Amino acid sequence: MSKRVFVTGIGIISGIGKNVEETLQSLIEGKSGVEEIKYLRTNHKGTIPVSEVKFSEEELIEMAGVPAGEPYTRSTLIGMIAAAEAVKNAHIFDIKDKRTGLISGTTVGGMDKSEHYYHDLLNTNNHIKYIETHDCGDSTERIADYIGVKDFVSTTSTACSSAANSMILGSRMIKNGMLDRVIAGGIESLTRYHMNGFNTLMILDREPCKPFDENRKGLNLGEGAAFVVLESEESVKESGKKVLAELTGYGNSCEAFHQTASTPEGKGAYAAMKEALERSGLKPEQIDYINAHGTGTENNDISEGRAIETLFGTNPPKISSTKSYTGHTTSAAGGVEAVISVLAIQHNMIFPNLNFKQQMKELSFKPVTELLRDVKVDHVLSNSFGFGGNNSALIFSRY
Repeated sequence: MSKRVFVTGIGIISGIGKNVEETLQSLIEGKSGVEEIKYLRTNHKGTIPVSEVKFSEEELIEMAGVPAGEPYTRSTLIGMIAAAEAVKNAHIFDIKDKRTGLISGTTVGGMDKSEHYYHDLLNTNNHIKYIETHDCGDSTERIADYIGVKDFVSTTSTACSSAANSMILGSRMIKNGMLDRVIAGGIESLTRYHMNGFNTLMILDREPCKPFDENRKGLNLGEGAAFVVLESEESVKESGKKVLAELTGYGNSCEAFHQTASTPEGKGAYAAMKEALERSGLKPEQIDYINAHGTGTENNDISEGRAIETLFGTNPPKISSTKSYTGHTTSAAGGVEAVISVLAIQHNMIFPNLNFKQQMKELSFKPVTELLRDVKVDHVLSNSFGFGGNNSALIFSRY
């Protein structure tokens, strides 16, 4: 059994870059991916900004190197690209040389295609192959085939904590000797279902979002895929490969307070963060940076902020929400922000909370508003909170 779990590779594609290098550069430059809708077929073009992956499906097919005409959804394509980068980044040359699993979090799955072809299917079977990709597990199976994983394949679907829960499950399987390494993270493409659903909830900002701002008006949706390679202590020792970070703590709670809202005092968020801290063996004052869930909605920012104050007091660690860069990538968010957390440790940087202007009157803290370089970033807490009250927290540490 492995007592420790290490991150040895990372891969990402989102509205701020097609790989790790571009993502880091955008974070340093303060370059947000939130723009007018270009690729999603929706009536909301020109009115609601989002953070799209900046490539058409034809371009993504070419980037992934897969045959055109096959039933690859946008979610699957970006998942393939990010997972393959993570594997390459981890210097894995033979995926079969260790017991390897893939755990991918997604809630939308292949809905980008099935919602487009649904009405056609009522009259013809021409697009049946795309309807069959609707299931969330279809994307995971295709990504697993693409990178060659055969030992264990699973899909988590817990709304916006899906990717974080993938990493929690992967870590537990490694710790219990079931696998030597796991490629874990999440994927999500934008769909009309996304747009219309969140718009109905009246939580979409018509301007770039401003998390933790007194005058915040909601979130910007985003899309993306991100994976980390988790490896056992024994696997790392045997290979001698470079470790990017250690996953030292994780926690999960389900407050089940409301279908889409958290408790005003943040009970579920507090429980998840507290469990992660206890599992890591760290004290609250040892956390250097909190990559907050920070959606920019009225409810989340009060709830999460109060949970942070309950756990860390009125002088918490430095905090920012990088959703101001990537938009809220929903099920992929935990993966996207895990990669960003590892980059913060690797480069001794804390990335700013873009668009912030005025401190919330309910909270005693305000987020980081400018890039911090050459700062101590040994332990990062990354939060992911999903609809239904499914809350997850991860702690990444310097090795």
